[in-house]
Amino acid sequence: MKIKKILNNNAAIVIEDKQEKIVIGPGIAFNKGKNDLINRNKIDKLFVVKNDHHFEQQLLPQIPAEHMALTQEIIEYAEERLQVKLNPHIFIALADHLSFAIERYENGIHIKNKLLSEIKILYKKEFDLGIWAIHYVEEKTGIRMPIDEAAFIALHLHTASVPTGNLHVSLRQTSIINEIMHIIRDYFSISLEEDGLSYERLITHLRYTLHRIDEISERTMDDEMLIMVRNKFPSSYHCAKTIAEHLSRQHGIQLPAEEVGYITIHLERLQNRKG
Repeated sequence: MKIKKILNNNAAIVIEDKQEKIVIGPGIAFNKGKNDLINRNKIDKLFVVKNDHHFEQQLLPQIPAEHMALTQEIIEYAEERLQVKLNPHIFIALADHLSFAIERYENGIHIKNKLLSEIKILYKKEFDLGIWAIHYVEEKTGIRMPIDEAAFIALHLHTASVPTGNLHVSLRQTSIINEIMHIIRDYFSISLEEDGLSYERLITHLRYTLHRIDEISERTMDDEMLIMVRNKFPSSYHCAKTIAEHLSRQHGIQLPAEEVGYITIHLERLQNRKG
């Protein structure tokens, strides 16, 4: 394989089988130049560049080889545990994110993840992998990152694990759920038990509601049942209507009447702490 571009002494972009690949290894590109051959015995990590020239030309040269190696190891571990092949583009996004995060924590800059509670529930498996990842980063670099960073990593892993994954869509849905939980807290003036089953059920229901909002499906709550729910749980129903109005006003999302009914039931259960 021939070198196309030197990234640093320990990393280079090469051409093999008409594909661009990144190779990583100690001193693998030291004293090398364009079109020089790479010694395969020095390669620790190798992966394909998916035609992202912005990344290749601007981002990649700024990321230390050890951070790229960490990223690849996290991806490989996640694929093994999730038993799924992650979208190759995760390497670009996660390497950039992870390297910047390490740099921030080296400089004592800590960023809170405002969606931590929601991500922990919505993406349990990925969050557990995020916990593993921050411990692995500490083991390899000595940098201890807070649990907030595990949630950021979880979001990247989730997005890459679904065929039509889009980080912006995942982030938007999680942010909307976060807004809804703030509405509930303010409406009832309560401190929600984030480790409670009722809280988890509500978060999960909201996720699937937002995911399938545009899908046409058969009604599962008839008008009579909806009237009964509204009359039996007036306070929870009013809060659910407040949520529906917020979604319509702020995000252009129209909740069907039956979804307002289901949210009402979840809110009543959440208040009573029965499930």
